[in-house]
Amino acid sequence: MKMFGRTLLTLSLLGAMATGAQANDKVLRVYNWSDYIAPDTVKKFEDETGIRVTYDVFDSNETLEARLLAGKSGYDIVVPSNSFLAKQIKAGVYQPLDKSKLPNWKNLNPVLLKNASASDPDNGHAFPYMWGSIGIGYNPAKVKEVLGTDAPVNSWDLLFKPENAAKLKACGISFLDSPTEMLPAALHYLGYPVNSQDKAQIAEAEALFMKIRPSVAYFHSSKYISDLANGNICVAVGYSGDVLQAKARAQEAGDKVKIEYSIPKEGAGSFYDMVAIPRDAANVDNAYLFMNFLMRPDIIAEVTNSVGYSNANAAATPLVDEAIRDDPGSYPPQAVMATLYAIPDMPIATQRVMTRGWTRVKLGK
Repeated sequence: MKMFGRTLLTLSLLGAMATGAQANDKVLRVYNWSDYIAPDTVKKFEDETGIRVTYDVFDSNETLEARLLAGKSGYDIVVPSNSFLAKQIKAGVYQPLDKSKLPNWKNLNPVLLKNASASDPDNGHAFPYMWGSIGIGYNPAKVKEVLGTDAPVNSWDLLFKPENAAKLKACGISFLDSPTEMLPAALHYLGYPVNSQDKAQIAEAEALFMKIRPSVAYFHSSKYISDLANGNICVAVGYSGDVLQAKARAQEAGDKVKIEYSIPKEGAGSFYDMVAIPRDAANVDNAYLFMNFLMRPDIIAEVTNSVGYSNANAAATPLVDEAIRDDPGSYPPQAVMATLYAIPDMPIATQRVMTRGWTRVKLGK
């Protein structure tokens, strides 16, 4: 998901400020993740339509959800992750999509639409914008130096086996700070359902992390990008697009640090960041124009080329930079796709259990 741990800021592009515009005005208000659009996407839309866009960003699904559930969000387009989308649909915060207003829907990848429909039956309220997996970003040279040439970089054994984690401590390990993503990874590794609500199984997943906790440098959902690129850590569990960004930064800095990304052979979490229209949106027609604009292959390919995340637009794939589309971490082959699981939408009570357990993991006690 470009979904978690982004630096919080709010900005407006091209000087467009919120003006309390009413429906039918030539305005549009968009709320998206930070660093999640090409530099000129909004300008191109404005130039083509004459619609003024206010483009604000958020740092977590929780931030977006609080805004939506409070009502009167003030936005016409929002980008929740699929694991949050399901319960928000149940809460009635989104408008059903009128697909007759989205002629570019035909460009979307039917396989990814089907996967996303687990959170939104028949894709009735949203479409997938970007997607990715949660895997292992690593520095091959440093990992080889510590664990040798047979280091299991394609397996969760690399980190979940305490003896491996203890050796990697010397060069630095990080995990995402996200209980609803990290504990399911441990559950999956232990052979339990990723959406388990069994407190005993969740406790086992917590215990697995406790065993390796002394070897973990930190838990953070964005810091690892620069730390991987700079060689400050050697292994990070992170989002596929973020690791690709770290790899690109390292290359731009002279390619002294090499970064690779692997999807563990046991399977890994996948996420979809979805585009939806809040029920209280004031500029619905403009929102549909923007949605249809994002479904254009040339536009969404530019976004992928800029942010490094895979898009859900089948027609755009030939336009994506070769280095991205040929990277199996970004565009996995079908055999790998079959091992991915969706980040589960946990009941509130289970989320609380996970959050309390995760707090204990981070504190190490």
